[in-house]
Amino acid sequence: MQYPSIGLQGVSLGEKISCELRLQIIKGSIKLGTVLSENQIAAEFNASRSPVREALKTLSNEGLIRLERMGAVVLGLTPKDIEELCDVRCLIETFVIQRLSAMDHEGLIHTLNKTIDKMEMAAKHRDFVELSYQDLYFHEVMIHEADHTRILHLWNNIRYIVFTALLVATERRIVEETHEIEPLIEKHRLLVSALISKDSNYIQKVVQEHYEDTRKTVNNTVLNPKNL
Repeated sequence: MQYPSIGLQGVSLGEKISCELRLQIIKGSIKLGTVLSENQIAAEFNASRSPVREALKTLSNEGLIRLERMGAVVLGLTPKDIEELCDVRCLIETFVIQRLSAMDHEGLIHTLNKTIDKMEMAAKHRDFVELSYQDLYFHEVMIHEADHTRILHLWNNIRYIVFTALLVATERRIVEETHEIEPLIEKHRLLVSALISKDSNYIQKVVQEHYEDTRKTVNNTVLNPKNL
């Protein structure tokens, strides 16, 4: 699997390199403990060392690699990383949905339901890239609609690593656990119902359950994958 072009529109060469390396690391194509050199990466991507340094700095900030004098040591994702990412997403989304529930969100509800329809169509065609993209869009459109600069900044800091883990998890889920796809889509319907309800306790319950399921799925498919 290569990083999908839909996720590379309008990004710099350094960001493209970081996206591809991030995918290889999270998928396991680049093993933990591997030492990456700037020259090696520059040759692989036919790039100068400047965008390579940009990419490595990004991956270091995400905790996927550790920069050392001899090169970049691959750390990968740990269960703690996944737990923390899900915690942050849960905090963001609980705040966002509660904030949106106090606003006029009729147009947003229509967009969210339309996105769920697209997720269903992608699942029907076993298109894990489209399913992952629509899944990400579902959550992201709410974050943007909430119109909160600091929350958006927090989201943007984890957006790429979230999408990459989602890609890997969704591909493996479609291949190995097709029966889990409809429950996944149903959990997005519950998020819409939580938004409509305007019930703070119900919103918190639904979001927490959503990200508990996400944590288990990513642990099972990314950290403990079966042979495809």
